[in-house]
Order: sequence, then C-alpha cells, then structure tokens
Amino acid sequence: MCNLHNGEGAQNLQEGQCEVTAETSQPVGFVQEKQLGDHEKTLKAHKEGKPQKLLEMNGHTPVPHAYDYDLIVIGGGSGGLAAAKEAARYEKKVMVLDFVTPTPLGNSWGLGGTCVNVGCIPKKLMHQAALLGQALQDSRKYGWQFTEEVKHNWMTMTESVQNYIGSLNWGYRVALREKNVTYENAYGEFVGPHTVKATNKRGVEKLYTAERFLIATGERPRYLDIPGDKEYCISSDDLFSLPYCPGKTLVVGASYVALECAGFLAGLGLDVTVMVRSILLRGFDQDIANKIGEYMEEHGINFIREFVPIKVEQIEEGTPGRLRVTAKSTKGNQIIEGEYNTVLLAIGRDACTRKIGLDKVGVKINEKTGKIPVNDEEQTNVPYIYAVGDILQDKLELTPVAIQAGRLLVQRLYGGATSKCDYVNVPTTVFTPLEYGACGYSEEAAVEKFGEENIEVYHSNFWPLEWTVPSRDNNKCYAKIICNIQDNERVIGFHVLGPNAGEVTQGFAAAIKCGITKEQLDNTIGIHPVCAEIFTTLSVTKRSGENILQAGC
Repeated sequence: MCNLHNGEGAQNLQEGQCEVTAETSQPVGFVQEKQLGDHEKTLKAHKEGKPQKLLEMNGHTPVPHAYDYDLIVIGGGSGGLAAAKEAARYEKKVMVLDFVTPTPLGNSWGLGGTCVNVGCIPKKLMHQAALLGQALQDSRKYGWQFTEEVKHNWMTMTESVQNYIGSLNWGYRVALREKNVTYENAYGEFVGPHTVKATNKRGVEKLYTAERFLIATGERPRYLDIPGDKEYCISSDDLFSLPYCPGKTLVVGASYVALECAGFLAGLGLDVTVMVRSILLRGFDQDIANKIGEYMEEHGINFIREFVPIKVEQIEEGTPGRLRVTAKSTKGNQIIEGEYNTVLLAIGRDACTRKIGLDKVGVKINEKTGKIPVNDEEQTNVPYIYAVGDILQDKLELTPVAIQAGRLLVQRLYGGATSKCDYVNVPTTVFTPLEYGACGYSEEAAVEKFGEENIEVYHSNFWPLEWTVPSRDNNKCYAKIICNIQDNERVIGFHVLGPNAGEVTQGFAAAIKCGITKEQLDNTIGIHPVCAEIFTTLSVTKRSGENILQAGC
C-alpha cells in the first residue's frame, strides 16, 4: 500500500504515473482500463458522456440517474392517460399529475380530461336527448299514440349524464391503480431540469424527478375579456353540470362547440340565439357549414350575424336569472341589446401551457397561441420533454388523435417501435342537429392545394327513408366527395350531412386511408335502404350545375 502522505512515496508514484500516462498533472482518469486524461481532460470527457459510452462498449450496464420516475405525465386527459397506461405495459415507473383549475363559477371535475367530463361524452348524450325529442314527434306518424304532454326535465338528464361520467372517472382511477401508475390530483409545473413541483388542492407541494416528461394539459374555454363575462356567463365547462335549466340562451361563437350546444338546447325546447362574429365553423368546409346554419335557422334557432358582445349585466338574480347583453356590430357602430336567462361563451379555447413552468426548462411555445411546436415524434425542443393532444401546434384537436399519438410515442420510447402518428385524413364529426361527418380536404383547401381545374366534386342531396313517413326535411341531407383528377380521381375529401354521420364517416375513412378512387366507389354495391349508399351512386359534378335533388326510393 502506498502512503501518499509520505513525501518520497508520493513523488515516486507521481513519477511512475507520468512515465506510464504521459500526463504531467494528476489525478489521471481511467474507465475500464482506458485512459481519459488528467483532471481537466477527465472533466471534459465527463461532460461529453465518454465514461458512460466506454462502459457500454465494454458490456457494462450504465448506472442510471436516480430519478423518481421513468415518465411523468402532466395532464390526466385522454392522451395523457393512454400514454401512462401504455408505459406501464413496459414495466416503467409512471406518474400522472392531473388538476382541474375551477371555472370562474367554481366548477371542476374528476380524472379523464375535457372529452369525458365537459366535452365529447356529455355533449353527445345531450345531443341524443334532443334526437329523442324529435323521435317522439316522428313516432305519431308511425302509429304511436300518447295523450300526456311530453316535457323535458333538465335535472333528470344532467343527473343521469353526471352519474355516467362519475363511473368513468372512477374507472380511470382503478385502471391506473391496477397498472401500478401513481396518480396524484395535483397541479404539475416544471421548476428545473427533470424536476416538477406538484401542488395539491390544500397547497401542499412536493418535488418529483423523471427521466422523461409528457405534457398533455389540453385547453380551456376562452373568455371575451369584457365587463361581466366571467361573473355572469358560462362556458362548456359549466353547461353539462348546470344545476338548473338554462332557459332562454344566447350562445356566443360559431365554433363546433357553439353550434352543437345551441343545437341540443334548441332540441330540448329552449329559446336559443347564436351570435356570430363572422363565418360558421372556421376551418371546416364552408359549403357544408352554411347548410348547417340554414338547417338550424329553419328549425327555430335565431342567428345574430356580425355582432360581438361588449358588456353583460345582471338584471335579476336566480337559477336562471336574467341578463342584459349589449353587442356591437363588426361592420360599423351599431349597438344592440337583448335579454337572456343564460349566456354561453363558445368562442374558442386556449392551450394550458403558460403556467406550467415551461420557461424554466426552455420548452418553446408559440407566444401568440400558447401551442407547443414538436417534431414528427411529438418531441419538443427539449429532448426529454414530449407533448400530445390539443396543445400541439398545427395538429388536430381531437381525442382519438391524442390517444393514438400518446400510445405510439410510448411504444417508440420503450418498445422499440417506429410507427408515428399519422395526422392526415383523420375523420371527425360535428354533432349539430343535422350531423356533419368529414374526412380529408375541404373543398376550399382542395382548390388551394391542387387547383380548381384539377379537382372534381361529386355531390347529391338525399332524404333518409326514416324521415319520409313523418314527411320532414325533404332533401336537406347532403353528400359530397372531392376527387383529385390528376391521381386517377382518388378521393381526397369526404363530407356527409345527415343522421348518424359519424357512423357513416368512420367506415369511409378507412377506405380513404387505403387510397380509394371514384371508380372503386362506383364499383361498390350499396346497402339498401341506408343513407351511406348515396356515396356509391354519386354521378353529378358540381361544375356541371345539374340538379341534385333526389326523388323516390
């Protein structure tokens, strides 16, 4: 044993090291008998990760950093939960942080995110309630006799819907527990590299570290920033659990959320007005959007176009109370006023990214929208941080997209897979009173992309057989496909306006994914008598200007 405190021994050792290593300063670093260099060179090699690489080259398992978790997911919505459960399949240590900031009116909900609690699920159930009301009217023509007055009970509906949602919330918690995923009902925000702070509703803070992070925080409804909006208006975050019937309602906005909510409220028998700043359903096919607006107006929904609210005042308290809305023209100085029981704001949604500490770890966001740019593998500019769902820049804001992206991401990270989420030709449905299903290009986008001379639009009205006996809405339904002439008339856009539009669109979406052409559609034998068969017999082009009204069976 060499005693380095002995002057002569230390000098001999130093001279021996110099002779062997050719280094003039000590200490000299080695990894698995490979020389890194003197103190300065060893530090440099450490920063470059060379010791780790040398260990791996010699068959040694590198010592992992002592993180608390392999993956922490911030956000317990559809995309975040899908990713967390998928990671658990690979026996990774996973945590989910989920916290719902209450609405201005104090509403919050359980695990599962927007879709389950205040989005797709309650929306479609209330849409179904409205359809049942129409079915009751139709039933008399089919021979059903009932004498009692048919009325709708808002509280019965909301209680039933909320009970179902509650069962889903519980199911998600059980699923996480069964898969050994740690769940905390706490607000997650980054405080440093690989570190988040979790704050629960009592204000108790904890710090957690992870090798990787997934941001899946979603979006929340936007407010108008005018006097009275947060004090007296509601959003879709409040509507589905509203403890009283909203009564006469003003819906502000032209988004699919606005039109869907206006549609089912009117279907339940309420007096509904929609205030629209400019066009309906921005980003969707405008030919279809205008047909939806016309149908809703024909069915008793009022539209105030090119106006925006500038003030909301309470006239009378109550459940519901009475509100006065003052609005200004977008084209001039005209001012109008109106009285309503409820004002529902549906003017868009904002990404929940500005208050989760992204600046502290260097994650870039779009400063205007709050959206996060990612590469084609959902990776942010910070390599260990990923993002999925509605917060992504230039991606579709749809639940199934977030789920698919989350699962595929985890399979690439932990399962050696290579598949990436395909954001092209994603089908969707807008559950307005006349449902709208779409997949691929809108007519406007197709013209812009390929040129009007290079696309052919085939279209037709149709009349569902079920609507003929009650004799309603003759030829109000509509089918349209957009074909690329230069690519063997491949179908690049699919649009249907009619009952069960989502069910129809889902099947055709698979065909579009496979590259179906107009000829192949024509060669497909239709099922009779169903709405979807119209797509196997489309023959009139839009440019021809020929009649598209359908008559007979």
